[in-house]
Formats: sequence, C-alpha cells, structure tokens
Amino acid sequence: MMFDSLLIANRGEIACRIIRTARRMGLTTITVHSDADRDALHVRMADRAVAIGGAAASDSYLRLDRIIAAARATGAGAIHPGYGFLSERPELARACEDNGIAFVGPNARAIAAMGAKIEAKRLAEEAGVPCIPGYSGEDQSTDNLARAAREIGLPVMVKASAGGGGKGMRAVHDEAGLEAAIDAARTEAERAFGDGRLLIEKLVRNPRHVEVQLIGDKHGTLLHLFERDCSVQRNHQKLIEEAPAPGLFPETRERLFEAALRLGRAIGYDSAGTVEFVMDAVTQEVHFLEMNTRLQVEHTVTEEITGLDLVELQLRAAAGEKLALTQDEVTCNGHAIQARLTAEDASAGFRPDTGKVLLWSPPAELRCDAGVKPGAEIGAAYDSMIAKLIAHGPDRDAARRKLLSGLDRLEVAGLATTRLFLRDALASSDFAQGKLTTDFIARIWPEGWKDGWQAPKADGLTLAAAALASKPRAAATPWQALSGFRLLAQAGCPARATYVDAAAPESRVVLETRGAGCWQTIDKDGEMQEIAAQWTGPERLRIARDGVAESFAAAHHDGRIWLCGPGTEIACAVLPLGDLGQDRSAGDSASPERIAAPMPGLVVEIRVEAGDRIAKGDTLVVMESMKLLMELKAAADGRVAEIAASERDTVEAGRLLVRLEPVDGA
Repeated sequence: MMFDSLLIANRGEIACRIIRTARRMGLTTITVHSDADRDALHVRMADRAVAIGGAAASDSYLRLDRIIAAARATGAGAIHPGYGFLSERPELARACEDNGIAFVGPNARAIAAMGAKIEAKRLAEEAGVPCIPGYSGEDQSTDNLARAAREIGLPVMVKASAGGGGKGMRAVHDEAGLEAAIDAARTEAERAFGDGRLLIEKLVRNPRHVEVQLIGDKHGTLLHLFERDCSVQRNHQKLIEEAPAPGLFPETRERLFEAALRLGRAIGYDSAGTVEFVMDAVTQEVHFLEMNTRLQVEHTVTEEITGLDLVELQLRAAAGEKLALTQDEVTCNGHAIQARLTAEDASAGFRPDTGKVLLWSPPAELRCDAGVKPGAEIGAAYDSMIAKLIAHGPDRDAARRKLLSGLDRLEVAGLATTRLFLRDALASSDFAQGKLTTDFIARIWPEGWKDGWQAPKADGLTLAAAALASKPRAAATPWQALSGFRLLAQAGCPARATYVDAAAPESRVVLETRGAGCWQTIDKDGEMQEIAAQWTGPERLRIARDGVAESFAAAHHDGRIWLCGPGTEIACAVLPLGDLGQDRSAGDSASPERIAAPMPGLVVEIRVEAGDRIAKGDTLVVMESMKLLMELKAAADGRVAEIAASERDTVEAGRLLVRLEPVDGA
C-alpha cells in the first residue's frame, strides 16, 4: 500500500524535483534543512520542514540520527534520500526498516555490495561483467600501491574505493607524481567519505563514460531504460549528459544492457540505479566502472526519452508495487541533453564561487530542475550545482540546438556560473559531431576555457559604466531621481566623467554626455563610440552602440554591475573616478609575494613556517571549498615572511594567507 507522506533527506534541486512528483501523487511532503538552508526553495515548497542542524553537512544532512528523528516526529511513511549525502549508506536503509519507514531506494544488501569499489569490482567479475585490469588488494600502503601501478603499467587511475563524484581520483601518467597522487587521493577520500582505501586501474585511452539506467521492483523484475553518455567532465565530475549515447554500435548497446542487467540481478536490485562503464571510443570495448545505487543527477535525460518518471517508479517500488511495464514496452523517443549549471568560474579552472543569486530566469522552452530563486545564497558548504537545464528533440542535433538557444536566453547573475562555457561546449564542432571522450575539455581548450565572467570583452567596462550612469537614482524628489548627467545635458552643459574598474584601476572609460541617456566614449587611442542606455525595468537594460541595440538582464548590487545577455556576461565593480579611494588603487593587487585565498573556504593545511626558503611551484597552503581541495603554490622562489592564517580558519576570498619575500638571487 502506498504511504501517504514522504520525507526528503536532501536539499536543493533534487529535493524540489522529488517534491513535484510526490505532490502529483498526492503525498504530503516533508523536508529537512540545515541552518544555512532555512529559507531555501525546497523548504518553502514542502508541506512541512524540520531543522536538523548547522550549515556543515556533517552537522545536518549527514546526521542519520536526526533524519530518522525528523521522520518519526512528523510521522513520515517513507524517506527518499535523493543523491549524495546519505543516499548510498546502507545504514539509512536499515534504520528505515528498523523504524517501520519505507526506504525509497534499493535494499541495504545491494547498497552495501556496491558501496565500495573494491567489493563491487569483485562481484562484477563473478557475474561475468568485463572489468578494467587493476589492483584492489588489502595492502593499502603507498609503497605497495605504487608497486602495483608499475606492474599494471602507466598510465593508471588511482581512485577511492568509497563514494563518487570524482573525489579521491587521480590520473597518473609518469613515475614522478605517482606517490604524491596516491597520498593526495587517499587524503581526499578520507575527508569526503571517511574511507581512505584506494584501488589502481589501468587508464583506458580514448575513454568515453557511458552508463545504463536500471529500474527494479521487490517482485524480481529488473529492466533497463537505455543508456546515457556522460563524457563531458571536469575534475572527473559530469557537466553535460545525453541519452541515448551517440554513435554506439547496436552490438555495443546490447553488451551494455546485458552486463548491467547481469550485475543488477546478481545483487537482487529492486529500485532505480545506474551501472557505469568506461568505453574505448575507438574500439567500443566496455569495462565496468561502478554502480550507483541511487537516483542519478542525469536521470532527467532518461525520463525525457522514455516518458517515464523515475521518482514515481522509485516510490511505487518502495511501496511494494510491481512494475507496470515490461522491457518491450520501454521505448526510446528522440534525444535529450542535459547541462549542469554550476557556480564556478570556468575561465579559472572551474574554481567554485559563492554569493547571492541576483537574477534567475530560466527559458520556458527548456526543462529546468533548479533549487534556487532570486535572492538565494550559494555558499561553500555544499555542492556548486545551481540547476540542470534539459532539452528534448526529435534527434540529437535538434536537442543540441534547443539547449544552445535556451542557454543564450537563461538569465542568471550574482556570481560566476558555467553558462557561457556550456554554450561554447555545445556549439563546438567536436560535440556536434559526437566526438566525445572524458578529455573533451582539455582537447578543445588545451590552455583552458578563457571567455570568463571576470574577463569581459574589451567594451565590458564601457557597458557597465553606461549602465551605472543611466540607472535611475532613488531620491526624495522626481528631479533627483533622474539618471546621471541628465540635468546637465538638458541645460546644454556637456559633462564628462571617468569610470574605472575598481578591481583593475588602470582600466578606465570616459563618458561625454550627448543627451539624456546618450554618451560618446573616448578610448585610450582616441577612437569614439556613440552609446545610449536605458533601464526599461528594475532588471532590464537596453544599450545601443553606434545604432545597434542589445537587451540585457541587469542588476546593481554591492557596487557591482551585472549584465547578462546572449553570449555575454559582465560582472564589473565600476565606479566614478571620484569614488575610488587612494588605498584601493595601490598596494592591494595580487603579486607573487601574496598568497591569498582564491575563493571563500577552509584552510586545511599550511605546509610552511615563517623563515622557510621555498622554490617556485612548492605547495604552501591547501584549501577546501565546496568539497574540493586546492593547492596554493609559490609563483617564484623566496622566503616565508609571514603566516597570516591558521589551519581550520574559514577565510573569505582575497584573504592574505602567506606573505613571501625575495631572497638573494631570487
């Protein structure tokens, strides 16, 4: 019998997505939330919400006792764990069973069997599923793991036995970095999963990441719902996924389906889950990678091509219902592509960013699974994903073009996002032709993607200055509310003003008034441009340059102008020259002597002491932000003059951590 209430033990977009299906099925929805999420969208959407602890996941979303207590206090009939957090912990499934609560996921035995990659690989081999040659033994010493890697033959992949999401993974191509990669992977795995065990596998060349979606019930039925390609990744984490996988031979598809079903049946799988494979893009030889015993982030593209609601199928399976369809009744219709929009600066190696979402307006033509609203705060405590944008079309190119167009029309501002990067990736000829491998980003942009939000086009400062100069000012009288320079212009008095980028005071633009809302700009080479700007609404701006008009979503917050339009993102701290203080224009810029926090986060380790001599490339500080570790290295030889932070400090972006000084001959 179907339960009548559901507690979602998660947050963000997946909690919102589960609520939508549960509500359609007539279930009362209950969410949990940390102190940081008390005003989050998933909390507002649910019928009831329970506070479970502090901002850190370890104090809230990872607290099994508090999740169960919340379910008991609210009389929840079932718990859906979403993905991440406790979703692949057999302890949660067992606790649900002990408390008479339905667990929306597979049985605890299946979760435990696939929870550690070492054990999962052994079971896959026993089930006849092809696996990558490697080492997964008990001796986990660095020396032994390095010895095993040499015996397998470089290049190899070092990977954490527990968890997923690319954490605790390192590709090693030469001897020089082998031991360091093993130690770094172990440290990251221990921090992320509490389990530092590693396995070593032969690195597959020309790899594609493909996976098969399974759905089962508690009556022995297990079906596949076709495959997906998830090869476009950064830091071993997926960015773009699609279904079906392009360019597969029919026999490859059948091998994938057969292998996935064989493994699922071997462990008695009875919910939604995904069997992941790495495939040689040339030979299409496939090898088992891992099994995720939960709903996947990319489940949406499978839903789009099959017309099935995977969350509903999960809920019905958890309630003991039989699957109401057979394998022959599962059909594939068209093609679907999903892009993960994250709060990251793609032009800076996908560095996570934090801040307030000032603008948020997804295009109507795309499916958008989001967990944010205007005003939402994106912090450093959780994953950087903001939303998933999904396009479905009759074929792959139609879906690709639809997603491209939608990303152009997506309006988001307030912090760095991957919007323009995703657009460029989809527009690339390699993606259009289906030339997908996990090194896609490095192959297309070997020097890194550069058209970043903090590196606007040459006229970015001009646009920001025009936006600021034309912005109506709140004031006590209508005359004071007129936009900048308007009174002078109407009186026939030409006005000039210089605007600067506060982050780079050497960047300047001169606006000379030509009329209400109209200016002439003069650049450093003496060239002139006519520009006109008009705010058509609180968050809408229209700018014409030499007679060519363009519309932007726009915001002005904390002294910064944000402009978002097709192919354009500008974030500029633009100021009239008179507002720029002396102290902000000198001595405060980044330099080789200043090791500063590149993002808000936690100081994990300081590897030097005052007085130490260091060499260019030495790691000085290790930081953690949004669950990612970053090593801050010396840009030049020198000596440590000052340690300005301590381990376990939480620091803001730009905070000085270590100050260096040159040494003789350096």
